[in-house]
Amino acid sequence: MANHKSSLKRIRQTETRRLRNRYYAKTMRNAVRALRATTDRAAATELLPKVQKMLDKLAKTNVIHKNKAANIKSSVAKHVNALA
Repeated sequence: MANHKSSLKRIRQTETRRLRNRYYAKTMRNAVRALRATTDRAAATELLPKVQKMLDKLAKTNVIHKNKAANIKSSVAKHVNALA
């Protein structure tokens, strides 16, 4: 058990941030999954900027790595462009 006030606070902060990061990462995964499952080009084109914005925000706040965000953005853009 922690012995200092600061370490107790650090434990509280870490738990709060962990849960928040889990929520946003899961939301991002679901959005990417929905975009990849889309077969309609118009719907996919409409979803793409929202997903890209979400990825950029998560990369900026270090929830995910910036290269991971770039890789996902690239692959979903490729998917949207391949739709007929």
